[in-house]
Amino acid sequence: MTNGDAGSISPAMTVRSPCNNVCRIDSRTGWCEGCRRTADEITRWPLASEAEQRAILAALPAREAPRKRLGVRW
Repeated sequence: MTNGDAGSISPAMTVRSPCNNVCRIDSRTGWCEGCRRTADEITRWPLASEAEQRAILAALPAREAPRKRLGVRW
């Protein structure tokens, strides 16, 4: 299969990964603390189509970083 064949996977994807090397999954949200993707999204990323990658990226802004609890209870 060549790069021009339908169904081939291009090594040079046009969608850049949101990974920023802060790789810790928050146990409360299930999101990576660095990029806010789920473990499933991170695992699927390399083989996902460009459309799937763009859909994952589109979901990230709505995932607010969880607030850290300071141990103070009011």
